[in-house]
This record gives sequence, C-alpha cells and structure tokens, in this order.
Amino acid sequence: MNNNDHARHEPMQEHSGIAHNQHKSHDKMASHGDHGSQHAMMVADFRRRFWVSLVISIPILLLSPLIQRFLGIEGAIAFSGDSYVLFALSSAVFFYGGWPFLKGIIDELKKKSPGMMTLIALAITVAYVYSSAVVFGLSGSVFFWELATLIDVMLLGHWLEMRSIMAASSALEELARLMPSEAHKRMPDGSTKDVPLDELERGDRVLVKPGEKIPADGKVTEGETSVNEAMLTGESTPVPKQAEAAVIGGSVNGEGSITVEVQKTGADSYLSQITELVRSAQESKSSTQNLADRAAMWLTIIAISVGLVTLFVWLGVAGSEFVFALSRMVTVMVITCPHALGLAIPLVVSVSTSVSAKAGLLIKNRDSFEHARKVQAILFDKTGTLTRGEFGVTDIITLNGKMDDDELLKYAASVEAHSEHPIAKGIVFSAKDTFPVDGFKSISGKGAQGKVNGKEIKTVSPGYLKENNIELNDDRIEKLSAQGKTVIYVLIDGELSGAIALADIIREESREAIAQLKEMGIRCMMITGDNKLVAKWVADEIGLDEYFAEVLPDKKAEKVREIQSRGLIVAMTGDGVNDAPALAQADVGIAIGAGTDVAVATADVVLVRSNPLDAVSIIKLSRATYKKMLQNLGWATGYNVIAIPLAAGVAYSAGIVLDPAAGAALMALSTIIVAINARFLRVEK
Repeated sequence: MNNNDHARHEPMQEHSGIAHNQHKSHDKMASHGDHGSQHAMMVADFRRRFWVSLVISIPILLLSPLIQRFLGIEGAIAFSGDSYVLFALSSAVFFYGGWPFLKGIIDELKKKSPGMMTLIALAITVAYVYSSAVVFGLSGSVFFWELATLIDVMLLGHWLEMRSIMAASSALEELARLMPSEAHKRMPDGSTKDVPLDELERGDRVLVKPGEKIPADGKVTEGETSVNEAMLTGESTPVPKQAEAAVIGGSVNGEGSITVEVQKTGADSYLSQITELVRSAQESKSSTQNLADRAAMWLTIIAISVGLVTLFVWLGVAGSEFVFALSRMVTVMVITCPHALGLAIPLVVSVSTSVSAKAGLLIKNRDSFEHARKVQAILFDKTGTLTRGEFGVTDIITLNGKMDDDELLKYAASVEAHSEHPIAKGIVFSAKDTFPVDGFKSISGKGAQGKVNGKEIKTVSPGYLKENNIELNDDRIEKLSAQGKTVIYVLIDGELSGAIALADIIREESREAIAQLKEMGIRCMMITGDNKLVAKWVADEIGLDEYFAEVLPDKKAEKVREIQSRGLIVAMTGDGVNDAPALAQADVGIAIGAGTDVAVATADVVLVRSNPLDAVSIIKLSRATYKKMLQNLGWATGYNVIAIPLAAGVAYSAGIVLDPAAGAALMALSTIIVAINARFLRVEK
C-alpha cells in the first residue's frame, strides 16, 4: 500500500502457473474425500469393537478364578462347564476385538518394523493359546481376564488417539466452495443467462453484480468497482477495479456492477493452481515416528528374548517341569505388555486436545502438533494475523495550530462518513463521533468535501495537492510516507490544516507474542504481499528478525521451503486462501480461526481467537505434551524393570515369584499413575 490518491492501485498482474488437467484435479479431490471417509470409518470401527469387547469382558472377569478370589466371590457363580463358557467368550473378544492387532502384526512384520501392534498381538496370542490349552487339559492358570482387559484398553487407546487426530483436511473442498455455482453470462443478443461455471469458456463475458463472487479469472470490460481479494491474496483493503483491470475468480465484488471477460477457467485458474499447491504440499509432508511404537518395539524384543531365556533356564538349567517353565515364560510375555503403555500416549493426546480446545487452540494434526516443540522459526502472515486486516488511523499531524488532533480527525471523519471508500471508513472508525455535514461532494479520484460547522472541509490525496500546486514541506509527513502509510490531507477553508496517516492496524498482542517467541529461542519472521515500506514498518514496530515483502500469493510456499532449506523447522501462521499452500508446506501450519475456511482446513492447528499469543501457547503446549508423553512412557514401561525379572523367577530361591495377581496389581498401579499424570497437563500462558 502506498500513499498515492484514493485510486492508488494498479491493475493486478495476471498470476501465472502450470496448467493441470481438470479431470485429474477432480480425481484428486475425490481421492482426498475418500481418504477422509476411510479415516472416519476406522475410528468408528475401533469405537464399535471397544464397546462390544467391553460388554463381553464383564462376564469374562466374573468367570475368571483369579478375579473371583480377588473379589472374594470364589465359587459363588461357578457352574458346570463354566470354563468352556469362559473360553467361548474370550475367543469372541480375541478374534473380534483383537482383529486390528492381529492384522497389524502382519503389516508391521512385512515392513520389518515391529511396534505396538506386534507387542499387543504377541501378548494376546500367547495369553489366548496358553489359556485355551489350560481349559482343555494343560496344568496352569488361565489368562483370559488379562487377554480381555488388555484388548479393551488397547482398543480404547487407539480409539482415543485416532479420534483426537481425525481432522481429515477439507481444504480442497473448501477451495471449491469459494467459487459461485453459476455465472450471469452475457449472450450475443445482449441478454443475460445464468449458466454453470463449467460451461464458461475463454472469451465469454459475464455480469457480476454488487456483493457477488467473481466466477472466473479475467479482466473488467465495463463498469467500475472495488473487489475484496482478502480471502485469496491477503490484501487488507478492497482493490479498485476499472476497465482492463485483472480480477480473480472467487474474490468478492464490491459496490458496482461490472462485466468481466473470462480469460482462465478450470485447471488454468489461479484458484485451481492454489488447490494444486495445497494438495502437493500436503502429500509431501512427513510425519513423526510415534514414541509408543519405539517403546513397543523394544518391549517386543525384550518380551521374546526374556521369555525364551526364561523357558530355557527353567528347563535346561533348573530342570523344572515343562508346565512350570511354560507358565513362567507366559507370565513374562503377558506382563511385558503393560496396559499402561496402550494408554500412555493416547491419554496425553486426548487430554492435550481437550485442554487446548478449552483454551481456543484446536489441534487437527497430532504429528505436526508434536513437532511444534522443535520449531526453530515461525513465519507470520501480516494481514489479519499480526495486523487486524483493517485500515485505521495511526498518526495525526496538525499544521497550523488552529485545532488539536482529535478535532482535526473529527472534521475529517464528518466528511468521510458519507463515503464508502475503505480509507474513508478507516478514518470514521478511528473517530469518536462526527459533526453534521452539508453539501457533501466526492472529488473524483482525489477525495471528498463538505461544509461542517460553516467551514469548507476537504479530505484529499497527495495527487490533489500536486494538481492544485499546494506546497508541503514537513519532515514528519515524509517519515510517514517512508513507512508506507497512506496519508490523507485535510483542507479547512482552502488552507492546508493537517494530515492523517492510515495503515493496517497492528494487533496489540503481536509485540508480546514476538517477544515471548524470541525468549524461547525461536526466530520470528513475517511474509506479506504488501510493499517493502509497509513490511519494514510492521517488522520494526513489533521487533521481527526478518521479513519478506511483495511476495505473490502463489510464492509463499516457496518462501517456506527456502527457510526450511536453511535447516530450520518452520511454523507458518496465516488466515487467507493465499496462505493455504504455505500452511500445508510448513512443518507446523497454524491458522487464525477468524480467517478463511480453507486456511483453517489446511492447517495443523487452528487459533480460534485470532490472537498471535495463542501461537506461543501452542508451542509451549507441544513441549509440555511431549514431556508428559516421556513421563508416561517411563511409568508405563518402568515397572517392567521390577516385574519382568520377578515374573521370570530370579528371586525364586528366596521364595519370591510374581504370580499373575501381583502382576495385575503392578499393572493397575502403573495405569493409574499414567492416567493421573496426563490430567496434570495444562496450557501455559
């Protein structure tokens, strides 16, 4: 934005890009939707399996001898054939509830990457096979209750985890919704016909009425108006358009009717190219490895190794009976898979999602959210993020000493109150009240005038001063112009009485947010389509480390890649469609919730309050969440240090052998500690 007259914008240059096949684009959008529905189906499947298995687990617990002894009801519900009923119910839980894990072990082993699925499947299979053998004659104790509760807890953990990260991005669909469904096509006979967008061709002319969305990229052939392109370009004020000016499909027409000649449609359009950038950036984003899977891989190795060593030692060294040695091995392998491990990560994820939502921080992508703890650089979009995205008065300068700042502003606002121009609205918005005006007239392209309290008031552009040879030499005003601010001059009865500078208003929270981020060792940057003067002024005002100005919307993602190429982990914060590819490209995409649906849909995290300080809170929460995860994994796996050796029988000579009941007590204690610890997670301010 510069400080020329009201009609200060040049026609926007055409946006260039590689055209893509339209049919292929539709296929990609459909594929994107299919992925989202498949994810939702998986969540529903885990939820259904959990509830069914939980219901069946109740009679399994009541029929298990160990649980009966623990509850003091041994023999109270015993009946002939109860062990076979227990076997049948446990088989149902094993094959139905355990199916995702049995299938998962195959997938993990194929990838040669054993993880949580392998550990769970190994534990439930050993427990099921051994317990079934006991039912049909082998001497020993059944582990059906352990099998059922383990499957229940793991299903619950996976359900909580998947539900918390189920935010299948609807970015491509939201982009499509920016376009109107029909266009008013000008026919050869001069009439107008409403046609679907896919019937428009290059060279067609369409009528766009006030308040309507422009249906295609093109140029204005008739009429004058201003167009709100904020959703697409991030430009903070409506852009004047007249004959030969370029317009973008999806932007909103202002106060005048215009006729537009279609130049680009379908895959060639600017919006379609943005869509393709979002899609490609989303596909290229890598995900972080799950901490629990790494822990599970090591526990799997430990379970198998210690289990086999236990069997070998008791058989070959101690000379024990096979049944006793087998019982020790099974106990080791079952205990090695603690229930707490299945909840260690999901519980923290669920709590952090809930806690953050109450604080207005919506986590959509868990992998990227966890990655936020490593962020080294954060890139803010200017308009609507660090600034409010609306014009406001920043400076008032009086020149002849006849009135103070507030009075000068009030006189100017009184005249501008009758204008619909964005600059006029900014002046009126900043004034507390206005005077009545007589004889209001618009000075074409140069300002406005009217009689206020008997005085002839004019609010004019620098161009008006130049045309009327009104000289002005004031260092204060030159400084404002050097900052890229828009300057309007006030003439009272023909005498130049003052100047009013306007700019996109900086949010009050921006300075504090930048200061806190710097304290955390994070490099703070800004990206904007505005000119270098405006960008430098904002950067200096809030203390940024670096800024990028005059960046075309379709080049923002390239800037993110450029910063990433320095070896930095980058977070991007923005609110417009033009920010969507950059949000998707960044390691962590943070959308301002008051922005466009597509920015919100593309981001990993959404800030409901449009407050830059919330970006700080997200990074702090990510660090706190990771810390809780490590603590929970420590509790969930740490008890194995005691439980595994005792289960293997290392203290057998001292008369200490960890039986399943004691193992269950340790398991329960570990699970309780994990659950309580997760609840202490809080959002730091």
